[in-house]
Amino acid sequence: MPRHTLLALALTLALPSLAISSVAVAQTSPQAPVYAASTTPYPGTIALEVDATNLSQRVFSVKQRIPVSAGPVTLLFPKWLPGNHADYGRIDKVAGLVITANGQKVEWTRDPLDVYAFNVDVPQGASTLDVAFQFITPTDREQGRVVMTPNMLNLQWNMVALYPAGYAASAITFAPSVKLPAGWQAATALEVQSKAGDVVTYKPIDFDTLVDSPMFAGRHFKTIDLSNGKGKPVRLNVVADDAKYLEVKPDHLQAHRNLVEQMRKLYGAEHYDHYDFLFALSGQMSGIGLEHHRSSENGVGVKYFTSWDPKKGSSDLLAHEYNHSWDGKYRRGADLTTPTFNTPMQGSLLWVYEGQTQYWGNVITARSGLRTFETSKDALALVAAAYSENRAGLSWRALQDTTNDPIIAKRTSKAYRSWQLSEDYYSGGQLIWLEVDARLREKSNNKVSLDDFAKKFFGGNDGDFKVNPYTFDDVVATLNGLVADDWHTFLRDRLDGKKAITGGIEAAGWRLVFKDKPNGYAKAAASEYGGGDDFLYSLGITVGRDGSISDVRWDSPAFKAGVGPEMTPVAVNGRQYSGEVMEDAITAAKASKQPIELLVKEFDTYRTIKLPYYDGLRYPHLERIEGRPDLLFSIYAPKK
Repeated sequence: MPRHTLLALALTLALPSLAISSVAVAQTSPQAPVYAASTTPYPGTIALEVDATNLSQRVFSVKQRIPVSAGPVTLLFPKWLPGNHADYGRIDKVAGLVITANGQKVEWTRDPLDVYAFNVDVPQGASTLDVAFQFITPTDREQGRVVMTPNMLNLQWNMVALYPAGYAASAITFAPSVKLPAGWQAATALEVQSKAGDVVTYKPIDFDTLVDSPMFAGRHFKTIDLSNGKGKPVRLNVVADDAKYLEVKPDHLQAHRNLVEQMRKLYGAEHYDHYDFLFALSGQMSGIGLEHHRSSENGVGVKYFTSWDPKKGSSDLLAHEYNHSWDGKYRRGADLTTPTFNTPMQGSLLWVYEGQTQYWGNVITARSGLRTFETSKDALALVAAAYSENRAGLSWRALQDTTNDPIIAKRTSKAYRSWQLSEDYYSGGQLIWLEVDARLREKSNNKVSLDDFAKKFFGGNDGDFKVNPYTFDDVVATLNGLVADDWHTFLRDRLDGKKAITGGIEAAGWRLVFKDKPNGYAKAAASEYGGGDDFLYSLGITVGRDGSISDVRWDSPAFKAGVGPEMTPVAVNGRQYSGEVMEDAITAAKASKQPIELLVKEFDTYRTIKLPYYDGLRYPHLERIEGRPDLLFSIYAPKK
């Protein structure tokens, strides 16, 4: 018997009254309510009206008319949000809640153990509740993601709707409408029923699908067809801070059309009747990447189109979010498939949901021509370097455990990500799937690849977009159906930390190396996103564009010398700090073997830190292994 069990037993025998008392307290402690989720259709349709015209004060005003019967009713605000994989619906932004019935105010009480629940006693004779409130959107980024600006907005229906407890979200019908600023255009996966002035009314839809169908709207708006005249309609709906940012070069447009074509070839089926990319080019509205079944929310900088350079390529954001229509929306881990937005989620299979999507995001971006082979390879080199030298935390946490991070950290930043880890199922999962791809190709003599898994597991049933849940055993069975192997052990060894997850790089015919010249993809990304200085694999720090140290690699030379995040480098070896001065100092130290002296400001204190580092500048690259097949070139090549 374990020691702690013996100790607990001894305490129980020695202090029986204490043990009994503790049990009694546990039995009588109040518990958060658990809500049923009946699939019986909710009686009646809930009218939902949103006024989105208050741009200057950034407020959505909401009115709902909810059919009810007399007696107690609980209204819920969505808490567990698909795509976020966690319980952080922004209930803190709800204000001014007033409920009436038959013209008389009805009191509501917030459940003390579930702040997302509002309890109401519907009076006799009332058949509807009229609900009004405001959703106060962030007025600066410290309060959260900015979703309203003078030129665009992003409306997510989970922000602006209460729904009755006791029913599955798919069993509740909503009739939504939105009043937009004058002259604005909007895009969403919802079907328009009618327009009257600036009010758009959408066809009634179940609440599950409504929440899965957000809106982008704006003053400067453009819709681009990406369907190539084939398959289901696919549209790129673009809003921008200014009309000049909407212009797209012909080769860039063709690459976006290739993206759709390559994704269709990968899966062999489309699980939607139409698909709408919602795409914001803005320096004012916060960026986003959030998947939905028939649409996705995507936000990047204003120069996405106008600064297009085929040699540098574009972000893999659109490919990643589009891929989720198959992986994550149509097929979803069983423990993430919940009946309501207030039912707890579990993300044990996020290494498939996000990890394989991360893999295909880079691959399809290359296959479409949105990135060159070199750029895609350089992007992969950064991932390989991270899991070779910049994830010390894998010594105490398994990759599998990071699937809990959306709930643990609510996607807030961490001071030492390399040690704490943060949702590593994304890029760590990407490396696992690269190794799976290489293994499938090797064991089948290049007759089977991960493309075959994708088509078999996520394809099929063209036009069907009902959620199709899966388990770990389903993943293993599908792999075994392609190439017989001990896939269960292969996957668990890597997920549970028994084996390194970087084996796919060499299995694909490449090795990670470090050179004194920056990785091309990293250099282009730094330029696009406002600069910063990268010394992560030399000293072990990065310096953000605000001039402060943004990241310190755990156990790096800088970390061991006492450097921490948010310090501001002031001088290097007596010279005013700049990225170039630091590069020169690192290069000089390699020859002189003299420590680098870094003057830093920490709050209101200045101090000099000596950095005994002599290995020169180091930036990650991939290099071919002679004599091995180049699987990466085959993987990134477009499908004919």
